[in-house]
Amino acid sequence: METLLIVDGANVVGSVPDGWWRDRRGAAERLRDRLVTRAERGDVDIVLVVEGAARGVESVPGVRVESAPGSGDDHIVALVAAADGPCVVVTADRELRFRVGELGAECVGPRTVYGGERRDD
Repeated sequence: METLLIVDGANVVGSVPDGWWRDRRGAAERLRDRLVTRAERGDVDIVLVVEGAARGVESVPGVRVESAPGSGDDHIVALVAAADGPCVVVTADRELRFRVGELGAECVGPRTVYGGERRDD
C-alpha cells in the first residue's frame, strides 16, 4: 500500500522567504511542480492542500491538489482521518502536527520538500 503524503501548502510555501506573499497562487504552483519529482519515485500518493489565495491551483499527474473549503489544517486532519493506510504530513505547524499525530500520521518538516532529506524541522 502506498503512503499518503499530505503537504500543508501554506506552511511549506511560507517556510521559504522567496517573495511568496506577492503571488500565493504562483508559489503554490511552484511547490506543486517541485512535488512532481517526488511523485515520480512512485512510492507515495501526494496530496497538496491549498487555501486562501492559493485556491484553484490545478492538479497535475502525480500530485493531487485539494483546495480547502475553509481551514487548510482542518482539511488535512480530515484527509488523515479518512486515510486507509500510512500517512505522512509535511508541515512545521505544531498544532497540526499534534492533531494528525493523534490520528497516527507521521510528521516531517518543510525541509523534506526543499532539502531532499526526510527529517523533522
